[in-house]
Amino acid sequence: MEATKEKKFVNLRKFNLAMGFLHLVQGGLMLWLSNNYRLPVKTNFLSYNDVTGEFYFVTDIVANLPLGVMIAMFLFVSAIAHFSLASPKGYPWYVKNLEKGINYARWYEYAISSSIMIVVIAMLSGIYELSSLLLIFALNATMNLFGLMMELHNQTTQKTNWTSYIFGCFAGIVPWIVIGIYFFGAVLLAGKDFPEFVIGIFVSLAVFFNIFAINMVLQYRKKGKWADYLYGEKVYVILSLVAKSALAWQVFAGTLR
Repeated sequence: MEATKEKKFVNLRKFNLAMGFLHLVQGGLMLWLSNNYRLPVKTNFLSYNDVTGEFYFVTDIVANLPLGVMIAMFLFVSAIAHFSLASPKGYPWYVKNLEKGINYARWYEYAISSSIMIVVIAMLSGIYELSSLLLIFALNATMNLFGLMMELHNQTTQKTNWTSYIFGCFAGIVPWIVIGIYFFGAVLLAGKDFPEFVIGIFVSLAVFFNIFAINMVLQYRKKGKWADYLYGEKVYVILSLVAKSALAWQVFAGTLR
């Protein structure tokens, strides 16, 4: 039994190495192949006209972010996480935590990488205001940190406590509601002229983000193969790769070629 378990961990280490290379290669290709397409980051501040006695908005562009670099960033963050877990120092720590039913690295990595992803999706949907982008990033990161709290809290409970999961779902749904308002508003205004690749990104990534939550439910309810925590861990890794690859190459096909 111990030999079988040890083999699973060794295979998982090799799997992380492979995933690290896949993310690294894709990130490198994004930097190499992408054009210089940029998205603006704006600020809107109130100013006062002392002649008319009225307030008005002043809009400034504070940065123009290269989209290809943003895509490469979340791919590189994942690559670093996978290589770290497969490293000589990271692997024993990884195994020790997996045996307890927790993976700290996963949630910290997602808090950064998936938050960059959702900012990209928000900007492609027309959200350019700096404070809105910061709040979307922070809420998505909070959702992932609640995922960590779910695993951490349930180390000490006899029965699964879903409080952290529920709070995480609340934090995670708000950015999608905000993005949806802009997305569907833009679709209604543009009609047939709205870029199809943005529709594909919104729908596919919304589905992927929800599947992560479903995977956690199956893990804690120990449904079928998910009774083995390591199976759920592998599903997380595959979902992460597919979601990041889908976003990266859909954006590339739509704007970065």
